[in-house]
Amino acid sequence: MKINRATDYGVRLMVYLAACEGRVVPRAEIASAMEIPPEFLAKIAQHLAKAGLLEIRQGRAGGYRLKRPSQEITLLEVVEALEGEIALNLCVGHPESCRFSPTCKVHLVWEAATEGLRDLLGNIYLANLIEKKAKSDEEVG
Repeated sequence: MKINRATDYGVRLMVYLAACEGRVVPRAEIASAMEIPPEFLAKIAQHLAKAGLLEIRQGRAGGYRLKRPSQEITLLEVVEALEGEIALNLCVGHPESCRFSPTCKVHLVWEAATEGLRDLLGNIYLANLIEKKAKSDEEVG
């Protein structure tokens, strides 16, 4: 599985907003700091807002901010808001799509791998990512 560019940018956006928690962050600031094309950023933000993860403020003092606290938003939510439900193979999410699913020797492996990835991402909160970055910054400085 390889995440697409929009998902990579979406994760960057959400981590940046978590670091700026509580304030409305201008789109231009995020685009510059995270090296995301502004038009693409706007499209990504629309998907994340629709998923209830961020709030879009219009106007002169507009920008983006997290809709919920960073300790309540998981990496899984961000990824799935942009990618759709994670499944390493079509048969995992839709066993009816393959007549071999009930007897397939690999099906259980795909299910376990999908479950493991979903569990991992579901237990990483934006707040955790900010803490890890702060710790690594302290070690460097």
